Amino acid sequence: MNKKQLQRILRIVLPIGTAISLFFVPWTLLLAWLKPLPDTVQEQVDAAISHGFDGIVVYVDEGGKAPAFYAAGWKNRENKVPADPHALFKIASIGKLYDAVAVSKLVADNRLSLDKTLAEYFPELTARIENAERITLRMLVQHRSGIPNLTNTPNFWTDPPKNSDEALARVLDLPANFQPGKDYEYSNTNYLLISKLIKKELGYDKFKYIREEILEPLELKNTYASIHEVDMDDLMSGYYVGVEEDIKSVDYGSMVATAEDVGIFLRALNDGTLLNDTEQEIYSSLYEYNHTGLIPGYQSIARYHPDIDAVVIQFINTTDFEGNTWSLSEVVYKRIVKLLK
Repeated sequence: MNKKQLQRILRIVLPIGTAISLFFVPWTLLLAWLKPLPDTVQEQVDAAISHGFDGIVVYVDEGGKAPAFYAAGWKNRENKVPADPHALFKIASIGKLYDAVAVSKLVADNRLSLDKTLAEYFPELTARIENAERITLRMLVQHRSGIPNLTNTPNFWTDPPKNSDEALARVLDLPANFQPGKDYEYSNTNYLLISKLIKKELGYDKFKYIREEILEPLELKNTYASIHEVDMDDLMSGYYVGVEEDIKSVDYGSMVATAEDVGIFLRALNDGTLLNDTEQEIYSSLYEYNHTGLIPGYQSIARYHPDIDAVVIQFINTTDFEGNTWSLSEVVYKRIVKLLK
């Protein structure tokens, strides 16, 4: 499906989804949560498909046990290809964990300073981003900059930007949402600026640094910068409620990885083996240790549960405008963790 077709379909689907969701979601969520817990994780994964998900992949790494892989539904609905627990997936905002690690390493190496301002790093943006002279790198990492979120700008999802410069242009000259450091608001613009900063400092692309400093030491060979680096047959299809076509070829700028690669990275981040003592101290002062991801067609949850020493990664390839599928995916995830406990 091309971009124009997606734009046309989403403009029709989004308003309809709003009206439907207001009536059905609370009961659907309640019933999903109150169902008797099955005996196994695989049974719960199989049951998830009854909530309208096209496909689901779950990776579980419990300390002292071999990793477990689960899947149900479709990797590709049209061709009836079963969900593959080793398929590639768009991990969306889970990629911010990798970015925060990169920043921590560069700060530890004195390549970047958390207290240096956006205006100092990018003088050309001083007149284009409000409060640039007071927004620090620390505020960008922690979503405390006040810079508007580029993905909330008009038509972002139906007409996505072609590159990072075009994406940034959508928020230039907009008023700040709050004064720097005075509030919190999740903003993808912060991490776009971080990516640009890392490239400016190193002289090469951020993902090259991530590959050298994170992926290669962990021997992760199934994590990529974008869909343009992979065989598309290896990528799990993505579906949007109300849209029949597979939308996996639409590029919203997401990293791509297998659930296993994300799980190995997440354990290394949480158990302290990824960072040295200085880097760990910096990271702990900056960012969280778990994350979720959501873009059209793809939703993901990556969390470490210290009480049971378990990393649980969940990928689901179905989304909707109102977030109903997201709420249901959280229910499924919590039931899987309850089973493990």
